[in-house]
Amino acid sequence: MPLVSGLEILAAARAGKYGVGAFNTNDMEITQAILQAAEAKRSPVIVALSEGGLKYGGDILPKLVIELARDASIPVALHLDHGSSFASCMRAIRLGFTSVMIDMSHADEDVNVRETARVVEAAHAVGVTVEAEIGRLGGIEEHVVVAAEDAILTQPDEAERFMERSGADYLAVAIGTSHGANKGTGRPYIDHGRIVEIASRLPQPLVMHGASGVPADVVRRLNEAGGDLAGASGIHEDDVRKAVTEGIAKINTDTDLRASVHHSRPRSPPRRSETVRSQEDLGTCARRDATHRRGSPRRVRLHRPRRLTTRRKLPHVAHARSSGRVRVLSDPSFPTSGRGWA
Repeated sequence: MPLVSGLEILAAARAGKYGVGAFNTNDMEITQAILQAAEAKRSPVIVALSEGGLKYGGDILPKLVIELARDASIPVALHLDHGSSFASCMRAIRLGFTSVMIDMSHADEDVNVRETARVVEAAHAVGVTVEAEIGRLGGIEEHVVVAAEDAILTQPDEAERFMERSGADYLAVAIGTSHGANKGTGRPYIDHGRIVEIASRLPQPLVMHGASGVPADVVRRLNEAGGDLAGASGIHEDDVRKAVTEGIAKINTDTDLRASVHHSRPRSPPRRSETVRSQEDLGTCARRDATHRRGSPRRVRLHRPRRLTTRRKLPHVAHARSSGRVRVLSDPSFPTSGRGWA
């Protein structure tokens, strides 16, 4: 079926007191997995792309989501996650997104209201619905970097005032979750009383960002594959279920998918303990997979080194006349350590 707006999915979820997953994609395989899982569960779903995901996948990635959604028998929305500007949201709308987020939560309330209202006016004119954010989640997600001491929980009266002034369709609230794989020690605290209070004041659907559970088995397999997510912890599924009964309708998940993709790759991924940055690392893994099919990357000693040809961003390939075989060398432009994760 054709894509639907985010509000069409989330208004029904808020009224029915159930939650809908918004899952970030970066490529065809992740997109297919999201839609196949939604079909298997007979659940509506929101496929989200961040600005980084859109940069990595290019304009073809939202087109792919749109085409795959045509064959789906469940409602699908295409959502821009953490749009940083009016221009970013307008680009997404032109590409066929049916839901956009304008994230001006780092600005003061008046600026947040003004910029959100600009996006709302333009988006509503073409049937696209808008998510906004008030309060600040800690952690790291691409260009969104908030230290723990700068995280600010959403105030119920401020949320009510903001939604009245901005006209946004659904609101991301800061209630104790955080972006990334490291959400604190032990079981992260979720302010359920705050969710209840905000929901009692707002009829609009509420959004939980930073909801990844970061399951221990996924972390273990990721680390066994060469990753380094020491001390990773996520949101307990019981807290997510309870939050849904209290008014949360949209549940954002990104880190869990990135970690799962990385541990399933046949080559070891780059390392950084803080987070998992999929757009750069998926490309790195793909290049390694294509270049080094077996064993560890290694240099091959050549009988005729003068025949070595080097091309930027391509593997070093040399033809050894004595054997007639093609030898593949590790390309120095391919990182073997020290690359970042988010």
